[in-house]
Amino acid sequence: MSSRLIGVGVGPGDPELVTVKGVNALRAADVVVVPVMGAADGQDGGEPGRAEATVLHYVAAEKVVRVVFALNERTDRTRREAAWDAAGERVAALLGRHGSVAFATIGDPNVYSTFTYLAQTVAALVPGLVVETVPGITAMQDLAARSGAVLTEGTEPLTLVPVTAGSAVLEEALAGPGTVVAYKFGRQAAEVAGALARSGRLQDAVWGSALGLPEESVRPAAELDGAPLPYLSTLIAPPRRDGGRGGKL
Repeated sequence: MSSRLIGVGVGPGDPELVTVKGVNALRAADVVVVPVMGAADGQDGGEPGRAEATVLHYVAAEKVVRVVFALNERTDRTRREAAWDAAGERVAALLGRHGSVAFATIGDPNVYSTFTYLAQTVAALVPGLVVETVPGITAMQDLAARSGAVLTEGTEPLTLVPVTAGSAVLEEALAGPGTVVAYKFGRQAAEVAGALARSGRLQDAVWGSALGLPEESVRPAAELDGAPLPYLSTLIAPPRRDGGRGGKL
């Protein structure tokens, strides 16, 4: 039988937002891999990540394997790719001993997920590998539910941008129609607040971090004061909706 690598989306942090299919996939796998942040020397930093904390609500700790990733490494490409290679080799070795390995990722495995790079690496190392994904609830969906923000109406488009690509990408999106969602904007909160003000979207926008966790914060974007926020902060900036009910149909 072919080896199976399953990317399982475990949502933004609230254990209740893991789907039934996701829980079943985690429990059915022989091993569940969770990504952890590497220390300066590339070793396991010790702190449990959000994916690991969520998985442990449903899977016994002895079934969970922590694998180090350079999760936030953007400046040193050599170090980042070396970490991807090492992680891929570790997972390939696990697949050599087990028929199925699940990889737990926050959010959805097909939306800005480390699983994409892992699957590419492992597929090159394990002949005949079958790669599957189980969708997960995204941070923008959870923030919309917790804040009451409506993501789309009628014919409105929805634009998702990572602010790690630069504030110019966000500025361009805000100049267009429809709702704009920004991921990973915490370190550039001041630039984001300025872009929202210039686009006229500041008053209706909302941001959130640590959704579903004890340290959760969901606040109006108008309260942004330029101070850095948690890296995994999410922003929803709806368009003006002046046409009344169904005005965008």
